[in-house]
Amino acid sequence: MALYITEDCINCDVCEPECPNGAISQGEEIYIINPSLCTECTGHYETQQCVEVCPVDCIIPDPNHIESPEELLAKYQRLAQQTA
Repeated sequence: MALYITEDCINCDVCEPECPNGAISQGEEIYIINPSLCTECTGHYETQQCVEVCPVDCIIPDPNHIESPEELLAKYQRLAQQTA
């Protein structure tokens, strides 16, 4: 499943550069995650890099975009092909 940034975000900007897929960007009020680009770092890292660096723990699984590990891997492979 994709990740989601809650309203607890303090706009510290540490998550955006950590995303290997460029899924995180500045929204109108807080940072947002594009679910079509978020693979939870599957294919890149063992852990979710944005979650690792977030100082306020405001990045959570997005219940509106539930994906299995296999679906996340397939998304990663599609994204990798698009950038190759």
